[in-house]
Amino acid sequence: MHRLEGRRILLGISGGIAAYKSAILVRELHRAGAQVRVVMTRAARAFVAPLTLQTLSGNVVHSELLDPTREAAMGHIELARWADVVLVAPATADFIARLAHGLADDLLSTLCLASSAPLAMAPAMNREMWRHPATQQNVRTLSLRGGYVWGPAEGDQACGEFGPGRMLEPDELLERIAGFWRQGPLSGVRALITAGPTREPIDPVRYISNRSSGKMGYALAAAVRELGATVTLISGPTSLMPPAGVERIEVNTALEMREQVLSRAAVCGLFVAAAAVSDYRAEQLAGHKIKKGVSRWQLALVRNPDILAEVAALPNHPFTVGFAAETHDLERNAEGKRRSKGLDMIAANLVGKGPGGFDADDNAVTLYWEGGKKDLSLRDKPSLAREIAALIAEHYDAKYTAQDPGSPSG
Repeated sequence: MHRLEGRRILLGISGGIAAYKSAILVRELHRAGAQVRVVMTRAARAFVAPLTLQTLSGNVVHSELLDPTREAAMGHIELARWADVVLVAPATADFIARLAHGLADDLLSTLCLASSAPLAMAPAMNREMWRHPATQQNVRTLSLRGGYVWGPAEGDQACGEFGPGRMLEPDELLERIAGFWRQGPLSGVRALITAGPTREPIDPVRYISNRSSGKMGYALAAAVRELGATVTLISGPTSLMPPAGVERIEVNTALEMREQVLSRAAVCGLFVAAAAVSDYRAEQLAGHKIKKGVSRWQLALVRNPDILAEVAALPNHPFTVGFAAETHDLERNAEGKRRSKGLDMIAANLVGKGPGGFDADDNAVTLYWEGGKKDLSLRDKPSLAREIAALIAEHYDAKYTAQDPGSPSG
């Protein structure tokens, strides 16, 4: 069971049907030993009664910005200073938009701006609202400012539709809150990890891809999480479930992955590029299925951006780890890639020869860094991931303790 003894959690609730889950979350936080105070928007009170939350938390529920019963009618300042963590769950599209634009027209939005505590949001909304470019831009804006966006999950929705937009379950949110105090060599570090293949469409039914299963990247996300980091996993198409406590963002193409990575890399301390990103995409996407006709057909390809190199070239870039799958000359090719891209570390393995590699449960890699290397023999990917993560943590610590203590930690 998670122990949050004495931790002060401020739970904000905005107006969505998922507010009923917030009552369960309050109960579980209380059971874990946390002190919980609840702030509700006016719309939230239409979905769950303040008295319910007051009974579960043991504290008065707040909703008015200018409360004459509080000292100097400045309750938002008191609450903002009290909180160790501010979590808004559910966070509606409206609330996310108002916060992204710096509006402070109610108690909850005002204290979010007034607090220096970590701010996390658990989105909950209709799938089309979540996918709308305005919502996606607002989420990116908040992420770039250092906010945490947890979810949403995918599944059945109250409106009768199916898709992304469900608020994460209370036990998952509890896990993520506890992560703020999880001890480990990467505690306090924001990690961004890519995994899986990308799919580059040719026409509505065909695409270019590769044999990556995503198993290595997912195992690394779990291993880095175990070491205390806050992990965002940007994943191409796989059949894998995201590790507990890890935020997953699903993409299909290399350009989609690039957009998601670059929108977050500037606020991360660690970037691990385990995805097998397609090097090329079709120059022109056919609007209809290409029919079988001529015996020989030529497909024009254009090169995709090099996401890993772009991240490594950022000012104040995160500690950057690449992967190299090679068929020959492993050390020469891997070291050439590490140096040319300016990587802190690279994990390389031979594919197409013997066990391990793409779509296998086991793998063997060699890690290279400036002035050193280490061979990790064939083993299951979760065990391998833990060894890689431990080496990353060791070199991450050596790099940033040798520099300014203010170097990026996420």
